[in-house]
Amino acid sequence: MADNLSPQTRLSHVGRPGTHIHGLVNPPVHRGSTVLYPNVATRDSFRNQVLTQQLTYGLEGNPTHHALEDMMCSIEGGTNCQIVPTGLAAITVPLLAFLKSGDHILLPDSVYGAGRNFTDDMLPGLGVETTYYPPTISAADLAPLFQPNTTVLYLESPGSYTFEMQDVPALAALAQSRNAITLLDNTWGIQSFQPFQHGVDVSIQALTKYVAGHSDVMLGAVIVNDPEIWKRVRTTALMLGMYASPDDCWLALRGARTMALRLERQLASALEVATWLAQRPEVVEVRYPPLPGSLGHELWKRDFTGGASLFGVVFQPGFSRLAVNAMTDSLNLFGIGASWGGFESLALPVGTSLTRSFGASYPKGEAVRFHIGLEAPSDLIADLDRAFSVLTSNALAPAEPAQPEVS
Repeated sequence: MADNLSPQTRLSHVGRPGTHIHGLVNPPVHRGSTVLYPNVATRDSFRNQVLTQQLTYGLEGNPTHHALEDMMCSIEGGTNCQIVPTGLAAITVPLLAFLKSGDHILLPDSVYGAGRNFTDDMLPGLGVETTYYPPTISAADLAPLFQPNTTVLYLESPGSYTFEMQDVPALAALAQSRNAITLLDNTWGIQSFQPFQHGVDVSIQALTKYVAGHSDVMLGAVIVNDPEIWKRVRTTALMLGMYASPDDCWLALRGARTMALRLERQLASALEVATWLAQRPEVVEVRYPPLPGSLGHELWKRDFTGGASLFGVVFQPGFSRLAVNAMTDSLNLFGIGASWGGFESLALPVGTSLTRSFGASYPKGEAVRFHIGLEAPSDLIADLDRAFSVLTSNALAPAEPAQPEVS
């Protein structure tokens, strides 16, 4: 397929047998564990080909997995992809691939909560030391935090709770100069940020979000563009028994066909809703990089061609947690739940429940993370307008204890 095709065209054609081949439009679902060979010699010739898309054993993938792998490589600009059963697995597999006892990792303070839990609770037992750093730090200020045993620099831009943008090219260049691997959670930047063009070594994607697109699939992907890095990722995934259901892979393939259109629509709607929210007197700040004037907007404008429909809203200090919860409960068109990237809008209070090492990571006060779906933005704004009256009527309610973070 030609390299100069638009993302919309590529998503329509990658992972299919072709348009001039007699048969059904979509590839079938392949299920199976045992793979049969015509003779022993053929089996022996396949046994050492686990780094390639060969049909060798169910755990190592089949044509359904391969079609989705090709799709993700096309989206991210990589050469190889490992499909894993969850977005969290897409984080933990490369961490385990590139960290060993005695190593050190640098992690942004805005990192996804489940990734933080893995780093805090699992890595110390494996002899790995973690240092958190302010997510908006410059390369010059991050450089002193590198240690002789720093092997991984982890990035998440923007953070999926607090939406700080990171200068990925500068930080990745610093990591390369220190012989460290750069891992980037690029789920928010799916299709709009090309990780390998900006110096990233490993791109992490939660296919649960926009790729599947319908809030009914758990799936992840690890994408690379270097053969040695691929070998580490692939062998680690196989040793951990990371196998994704072919049915889920097929659903993700189907979802990806419309992803470009959904992203375009949801970005436009999110900008409309975020602009309205930014003008409300109850709101201190809207954290949405595509929004002019928002934190990180200049980096977004420099490095991204689009964006996700997930953003944060920080409320005035006078509004308590109970007031914000009451407002959220009163919304009719926004579901209250974790995850994002689906067709439905979501609202989730997150402000003072976040675990942070640096107090400047998020402004003081209550906050709500909004995901904008495919509903008409005018309807969402009307729903929010009505809910804000509930917010103001509960403004003097006392605060509640902090709750655990969510995904």
